[in-house]
This record gives sequence, C-alpha cells and structure tokens, in this order.
Amino acid sequence: MATGDKGPGRSAWPQLKRVDAICYSGYRDGQSPATRRYPTSAQVLEDLKLLAPRFRHLRLYDGSPHAEVVLETIARNGLPFQVMIGAWLDAEVSNPKCPWGGVYDAKVLAKNRRENDRQLATAITLANKYPRIVSSVSAGNEATVEWTDHLVPVPRVIECVRALKGAVKQPVTFCENYVPWRDGVLAPLAAEVDFISLHTYPVWEQKTRDEAIAYTQANYESVAHRYPGVPVVITEAGWATRSNGRGIPVANADEANQQAYVDALAAWSRDHDVLTFVFEAFDEAWKGSADPGEPEKHWGLFTADRHPKLVMRGR
Repeated sequence: MATGDKGPGRSAWPQLKRVDAICYSGYRDGQSPATRRYPTSAQVLEDLKLLAPRFRHLRLYDGSPHAEVVLETIARNGLPFQVMIGAWLDAEVSNPKCPWGGVYDAKVLAKNRRENDRQLATAITLANKYPRIVSSVSAGNEATVEWTDHLVPVPRVIECVRALKGAVKQPVTFCENYVPWRDGVLAPLAAEVDFISLHTYPVWEQKTRDEAIAYTQANYESVAHRYPGVPVVITEAGWATRSNGRGIPVANADEANQQAYVDALAAWSRDHDVLTFVFEAFDEAWKGSADPGEPEKHWGLFTADRHPKLVMRGR
C-alpha cells in the first residue's frame, strides 16, 4: 500500500489487481472533446459490448459528459467493468519546453485553473455516484513531464490529490510518463498517492518490437524500485499501427508489431501481477495533426469504424 494516510473507508488495493485493462475514449469521426461533440449512449454501449469479452478494467481521462455517459451505461446495463476515472488538468503555468506550443497568457491560465477545479469536483461526484463501478481516481494526466503542453506544478498536483483523497473512498493516483517518476521529480507526489501510475511507449523511443518488452519492464522496474512502499501500475502502454514517420519510423508501425507487443505485454503483466492498461481501445481521428498518417490517430486495437485489428481478431 502507499505510505500516506488513505483516509477512513478508502477502498483496498487488491480490487485493482486484475489483468486485461484498456484505455477507453469513444470519440468517433466528427466528435472530439475540443468541439464538445460526444459519443451517444448507443455508441458507448456498442463499444463496451465489443470490449467486454476481453477487458474488465477501463480507464477514462476526464470529467466530461462522455465519462458520465460511460459510467451510466455500465450501471444501466449491468456490464462487468471497473473504471479508473480522471480529472483532466489543463496548463496552470506556461511551458516553453513543449515542442508544439505550451505558452499561454495569464487569462488563459487563470481560466484553466478554474476549469481544473471543476474537473476535480466532477471526478468526486462521479466517484461517489458510482462507488461500485469507479475503482480509482486520477488527479491528472501527463501534466508534469518536461514536454507537456498542459504543465501543472507538482505542489498543485499534490493539492489536487489531497482534495480527492479527502472526498472519495477509492484509491487516488496520478498518471504520468515513467521519466518524472524515475528521476525523482515526482518523489513528493509518490508520498501522497495511493498508487503510482506510469506510461511507457517503447515505439515512441525508437525501440523495435524485439526490444519493446524488455524496455517496458525496465521502465516499470526503475519506478517500482525507487518507491518500494508504493504500488505501481501501468496506465498507458501500446503500439501505433500507422505512422507518417514523425516520431515513429514507418516500418515500426503496423498491426503485426502491435499484436506482438500487446500479446507480450499481456503475458508479462499476468506473470508479474502488474495491472496494465493497454492504450487504447479505438483509433481516434480527432487526435494530432490533420495528416491521416499522424501516429496519434492509430493506437486503437480497433479501427475508428470499430473493425478489429489483427490483435483482436478471433478474441
């Protein structure tokens, strides 16, 4: 268990110790969180029925209407999912180190902080409204890593974690790239969360599929060994199936490599009892640049039109 005070009634860690977990964001063509066009209840139910035969844990990212529809759909249909929900934290300070633009004026940053408080409030509401479905709550996603475009200072993230822990019974975490955890940037945060959530993407770091599992394991162990008193899970690990060459070599991004990595990841996760959320369920056209070969659009185990990729065929 984590070293910090879990608070009265906080749910026990073992309920999270299961395999077969996936990140779910159900935005289809023409939908996106930016435009606030969200998947319908019928679309969410279709997605969840596709995922149910293989997966038991879902990870959601924010306190949007999409998250509430997902939880309501699970409850109404008695679907067998446990869900990690999250509060999405937008930038509260500028980050000139972000390669694609992370500098904002004071008005935008002030507005973001107010919205972040609303995200926390929504996460609390959803966790308490669906206590049997919500298994854990994240106080943000990739908001402290060096390259992020939504930078939030670590003391503020700690404030968010404490706010959640004071208001929900579920375990509270923060989802971040393995590097800030490994390098100690998040050491003060590790003392606050109930468990650490890390992200690892060998394919983004130019690893081949033959190198990928060993690299994933090394990333995980570098964090687990640094914080021996805190449980560690992987909340994002996956493989893109298409690339325009920006960040990921074209030859590395295909369905055969995805299948090899995801199958090896699942086997390693079971063998080592590590809860691992595969990134992600479905391709999402709204992500990244307008280039159709943009890697950000092609991490799904299913295509955007819900056809299974190689890794999901016959499953």
